[in-house]
Amino acid sequence: MKRYLEQLFFSFPLQLLLSHIRSNVLLFGMWLLAGLLIAGKIGNKLGIPYLFLDPEYQGTIDFWSFFLVGLTYGGFVMSWNLTTYLLNAHHFPFLASLSRPFTKFCINNSLLPLVFFILYSIYILQFQLIYESVLVWDAILRWSGLCAGILAIISFYGAYFHLTNKDISHYEIAPTSAPEQERMFVPGRRDVDMDYIKQDANRWKVMTYLNESFRPKLVRSVAHYDVRLLLNIFRQNHLNVLLLQLLTMGLLLALGYLIDASAFRIPAAASIFILLSIFTAVIGAIIYWFSNWWFTVFVGLLFVANYATSFDELHQRNKAYGMDYTCKPAEYSLARMQAVCESGQIERDKKNTTDILNAWLSKVNAQQKSKRKPKMVLFCVSGGGLRSAIWTMKVIQTADSLLEGQLMPHTVLFTGASGGMIGASYLRELYLQKQSGKALNVYDQAYIDKISKDLLNSIAFTIVTNDIFLPWATFEQSGHTYNKDRGYIFERQLNENTHGLLDKSLSDYREPERRAIIPMIYLTPTIVNDGRRLLVSPHGTSFMMVPPVGAAFRQTLEIDAVDFRWMFGPQSADNLRFLTALRMNATYPYVLPNVHLPSNPGIEVMDAGALDNYGFFSAIRFIQVFRDWIEQHTSGVVLVQINTSERTEAISPSNNMGVIESLINPVGIAGKVFTLQEFQHDNSLGLMYNLFGEDRMEVIRFIYRPRDRKKLKAAISFHITQLEKNDVLNAMWLPENRKSLEALQRVILQ
Repeated sequence: MKRYLEQLFFSFPLQLLLSHIRSNVLLFGMWLLAGLLIAGKIGNKLGIPYLFLDPEYQGTIDFWSFFLVGLTYGGFVMSWNLTTYLLNAHHFPFLASLSRPFTKFCINNSLLPLVFFILYSIYILQFQLIYESVLVWDAILRWSGLCAGILAIISFYGAYFHLTNKDISHYEIAPTSAPEQERMFVPGRRDVDMDYIKQDANRWKVMTYLNESFRPKLVRSVAHYDVRLLLNIFRQNHLNVLLLQLLTMGLLLALGYLIDASAFRIPAAASIFILLSIFTAVIGAIIYWFSNWWFTVFVGLLFVANYATSFDELHQRNKAYGMDYTCKPAEYSLARMQAVCESGQIERDKKNTTDILNAWLSKVNAQQKSKRKPKMVLFCVSGGGLRSAIWTMKVIQTADSLLEGQLMPHTVLFTGASGGMIGASYLRELYLQKQSGKALNVYDQAYIDKISKDLLNSIAFTIVTNDIFLPWATFEQSGHTYNKDRGYIFERQLNENTHGLLDKSLSDYREPERRAIIPMIYLTPTIVNDGRRLLVSPHGTSFMMVPPVGAAFRQTLEIDAVDFRWMFGPQSADNLRFLTALRMNATYPYVLPNVHLPSNPGIEVMDAGALDNYGFFSAIRFIQVFRDWIEQHTSGVVLVQINTSERTEAISPSNNMGVIESLINPVGIAGKVFTLQEFQHDNSLGLMYNLFGEDRMEVIRFIYRPRDRKKLKAAISFHITQLEKNDVLNAMWLPENRKSLEALQRVILQ
């Protein structure tokens, strides 16, 4: 028994695993990272696990979508095998004496990939059967696609090495006069003397290995072999490994040119596995060539890369499509922003917006049945990826239908962040199409189906095949040339999903808004450089840059927002692509690139949710500015808030914390940004109630919450599963949302 236990412990699979844990921590970490992603321990709120458990390809989840994931998972496994073979094979010189040494290495190195595959398969089948409620046969069929993909890529690698690798019997070594004086180094490893480690007393102890039939075999000594024979075998395998890795990198570069073709936009999970394969190969190459200096070299390369990409030639920053970056940049300074208070621009913009409000008043008075002053409706929609887009559309469709088409005419303004504004903008465009005479049903479920189509697969694929190699393909928009990257593909995919309805410039909406055919929209991306909001609208919004009394007390109240058209007029602000404006407003960090604007100094913008995830600040400022007009011409304001998260959260205890947790705990307040925003919103709302009175100011909330809290809640992601989608749509009929519908009917139709 003792002998068998010893052979088990010193078996090649187990010793390889111990070798990885000891010497290849970063590479081992790739598997740990992938496992944590699939298990939902990382990125669960962003829906990352669903990308692996429910992969989508060209809008469908089936055998082929899982096949593509299996193909790339198999590629990750082989990248792991290739890299660890480069780094570890010399510790086990007995391999060189075997037929098909790399094949045997892969078989014995499969312990970690096999455990991962088993756990991955369990998660897939559980998710498909329980959360997607598919039939057992369908779940097995999808899982078989994963298996087929893995087998396909491994078979390809196996065939390649079978044709190119030679056994030790194919090599002949000519005698040398003094071989004992030569030091034989492992290829690429000048610190590893092969003649030393081949001796039984010096090599890594291994007693048994698995052959191709998965049967254990005893390891034979190679001390009697000429070291040059062993080196020839390793050199041959190393060359094949390097060639395959270079071929993979070249293939990815080629695919980066094909991002416009939908057939090449593989599932996001597949892109993640490709990315892990690349990281594995790059880290392995650095360790292989620089040995003990690898960490120093790795850190040095990071600094070099950071410095090199500070130059525009090597850092293709994402730009706002439609804008002119060849003319003189706009001056972005506090002095210029403060000067707006003295220029008369604020009064001109206020008059222009007042004209819009007058047009709205005339139109709504002509449509409503009662003679009383109308209610002014403002929508504040929250961010949250596709779940917010779906929830926003569902709420407005349902409410407008129940109000006999009176909700949209009563609406003056949409504000908000991210996915919520994408859904509101799409519905507003549908409403405009109908107002223009198109025969369409704005309440059709098909439009929700379109806006809920996947956006993340295209983004992930473009990151892997294009962005990490620096974007090099270009396209033209409004007479200007820009680089293709994940920002470009996001807009292209969204445009395809919505059948081109939103492919307009910012100025295309000026006339419909001016005539009050459609409600106004304020998009408010966050300026990263100074934390101000950028107000994007086809009309002047300089009156939103500072509180109403700010013009009189310029030294007391600081400007906290910037009118986009006022700041960037000479840089073709009116030509800004509306899809780009929506993307600027929904730029979740790292998922989408920050947009750099043509200013001096250069500024960049990101998601509006960083400062105002609910659009409250813009709505409250608008009400403040036009308070007198509202009191004179309306019977009050109805603030409709569409949220995709509940307002109350569980209180996390601070007791029973260790020293490390206690040190980190104060930083946790940064993760409560949305809760802090809600506190600020409620404070502002209280001031509004004091100004208008409770009878002239009403807030109606529609909140999405999962019907079954034990099941997965819809994630904040640009990908949504059918289960999540159904959960979001069904939330419309929760008791609290039914009450909100009744309240909305009461205030609008009374």
